[in-house]
Amino acid sequence: MAKADIGLWGLAVMGQNLVLNMESKGFAVAVYNRTLQKVKDFAESRAKGKNIVPTYEIKDFIDALARPRKVMIMVKAGEAVDMVIEQIIAFLEKGDIVIDGGNSHFSDTIRRYRELEGKGLSYIGVGISGGQEGALKGASIMPGGSKEAYALVEPIFTKISAQADNQPCCIYIGDDGAGHFVKMVHNGIEYADMQLISEAYCLMRNVLDMDADQMHRVFAEWNTGVLNSYLIEITSDILSKKDPETGNPLVEMILDEAAQKGTGAWTSQSALALGVAAPTIAEAVFARYISAIKEQRVEAAKELTGPVGKYTGQRNEFINTIRDALYASKICSYAQGFALMASAAKQYEWTLNLGQISMIWRGGCIIRAGFLDKIKKAFDRNADLENLLFDPYFTGIVEKAQSNWRKVVAVAVEFGIPVPGFGSALNYFDSFRSESLGANLIQAQRDYFGAHTYKRVDKTGVFHTDWLSLS
Repeated sequence: MAKADIGLWGLAVMGQNLVLNMESKGFAVAVYNRTLQKVKDFAESRAKGKNIVPTYEIKDFIDALARPRKVMIMVKAGEAVDMVIEQIIAFLEKGDIVIDGGNSHFSDTIRRYRELEGKGLSYIGVGISGGQEGALKGASIMPGGSKEAYALVEPIFTKISAQADNQPCCIYIGDDGAGHFVKMVHNGIEYADMQLISEAYCLMRNVLDMDADQMHRVFAEWNTGVLNSYLIEITSDILSKKDPETGNPLVEMILDEAAQKGTGAWTSQSALALGVAAPTIAEAVFARYISAIKEQRVEAAKELTGPVGKYTGQRNEFINTIRDALYASKICSYAQGFALMASAAKQYEWTLNLGQISMIWRGGCIIRAGFLDKIKKAFDRNADLENLLFDPYFTGIVEKAQSNWRKVVAVAVEFGIPVPGFGSALNYFDSFRSESLGANLIQAQRDYFGAHTYKRVDKTGVFHTDWLSLS
C-alpha cells in the first residue's frame, strides 16, 4: 500500500480544510485526532472517496507516512502542542519532520525547534492566515524552522497556498520561530487595521449621521482605490446585510464587545520587549479591552457627559478627509509592524526578506491589500529601509494626507468620538518626524531622583548632576 505524503493531527474545521486542500492538489494525507469519533465522522463525510487515510492509533498514523515522515499538528496553541509532540516522537525516526500549523507563540516554537533538533528531528513552525476559507482554498503561509526540512515540504505548502499574480503566497521565512513571529506581527497589523476601519465607521455614523446603506456605498467606493483590501471589502458587505429577524442592518444588532485570541497582545508585548514603538497596534488591543467592559460603559454613559453638537461641514468632503486619515494611519500601523520584524531579525539572528513577506500577504490572508505592492517596491528600492516612512512613496502619501488626518482627529475630539487608532498613528508620525522631543526633561528627572545619568548635546560621554547643589 502506498504511503501518505503527509499526516495531519487535529480535525477541527481548519485541520479538515487543510487536509481537503492538500488532497485536492494531488497529495495523499493520513489523518488522526485525539477524539477518534472525529476521524470516523470525517472519513464518512467530507473525506469519503478521497485519497485520505483515516487512522485510529498513533502508531498506525505514523506508519502510514512515507519517509522522511511529515507530521503536521493543528491543535490549540500551548500545552496541547507539547502533548502531541510528546506522544508522536516515540514513533518518529531521525530526519522526520514535525510541523506546527497553529498560532503558537514564537518563543515556544524556538524552544521546540531546539528540543527536537537535539533528538535528530526537524521542526517547522508555520503561520497560516486566511481562516477556514483560506485553509480550504488557499492561505498565506509563513513557515519557519529547518530550511532543509522546509525544502521537503515546500511542494505541498506552495501548492496549497493562495496564488497572487501566479506566485504562491508562501516563502521560507527564517530560522526556528521566525514563521510564527511574522504571523504574530501579521495579526497585530490586522488588529490595527480593523480598529482604524471601525473608527472610520464610527465617525461616519456618529458625526455625519450616515446610515448603514450609505456607509456600505462609501466603503465599496473606497475598495476601488488606494484602500482596496479584503477588510474594506468585507466591511462594505457587512454594512449591506439586514437582520432577518428585525429588518435592521445586522451590524447594528451586534453587541459592541470585540473578542480576541491574544496574538495582538503578543505583538504589543514583543514590541515592548524589543524596544520598538508600535502604539497603533497596542491601542487596537486596548480598544478591544475597553469594548469588553460593556456594563461599565453603559453605566458611565449615564454619569459622564461629553460634548454635544452637530457637524455643519460638507458630508462628502469629510468622507474624503476620513479616507485620507485612514490610509495614512494604515501606513503607520504597517510601518510599526515592519519595524518590529526588522528589530526581531537582529535580535534573533533571522534573515527576513521584508519585501517578500509583504508579497505573500497579497493573497489568502486577512490583511491582503493592494498597497502591499508599494511595500515590496519600497524594499526593492532600499533593502535596508529602517522605516516605511522613509520611503518616497509613503513619505509623499502621509505628507499629502496629514492636513486631513489632523482634521479628522480634531473633529473626533470636538465631538467626543474615541479614535485611539487614528490618534496614536498621528502621534507616532509626529514623534517620528520630530528631531527634538521632551525626553531630555524625562532624563533629567531620572537623573535627579535616581542618578540614572544622561548624555549632553554639546559633548560626548555620560554625565550626572547633583541637582540639589545647583543654585
